[in-house]
Amino acid sequence: MTRKRLIPILGVPLAAATLAVAATVPTNAMETDPPPIGVEVLTPRATFTDDVAMQLRVKLDGQRTNVLNVGDPSRVVTAGITVQPSAQFPWHTHPGPVIVTVTEGTLTYMNADDCVARPYPAGTVFVDPGLGNVHTAYNDTDEVVELVATFYGASEDGPLTVPIDGPAGGCGIELDHHEH
Repeated sequence: MTRKRLIPILGVPLAAATLAVAATVPTNAMETDPPPIGVEVLTPRATFTDDVAMQLRVKLDGQRTNVLNVGDPSRVVTAGITVQPSAQFPWHTHPGPVIVTVTEGTLTYMNADDCVARPYPAGTVFVDPGLGNVHTAYNDTDEVVELVATFYGASEDGPLTVPIDGPAGGCGIELDHHEH
């Protein structure tokens, strides 16, 4: 038997023995709670190779149509975001618009200028205008919320959000503190 054949033959019993020992040896690793809001960048920041401008028209109930003109939406990045029960984003804005798809649960979005709670359940999409639009979003349910967000006009290497003081009293948002 050559050495090349011997390694695979010995590899199976050795791997099985290692797994058996590992399964019976206690670990010191402690389970940790997930962060209240987890962000996983899914794509690197990319730029358009063509000359692209963007215009979005957003009309929320009770408000006038907001026309967003984005002269250079380059530096696009997509992120997966997990929002645990009772978690709230701090008041913030973004360098450009963000298109958010809710894939699980229900996220509540609130603009600082009107303090209206707008729930977006799984299977819906909304536009976060960014560009100075101060807002927050939160999960006031007992279930985890999953989002996919595409940020346009993101900074070259900086954060995707810009923290900003919200309205006095925080629009009266009160979240129950659920166990997760």
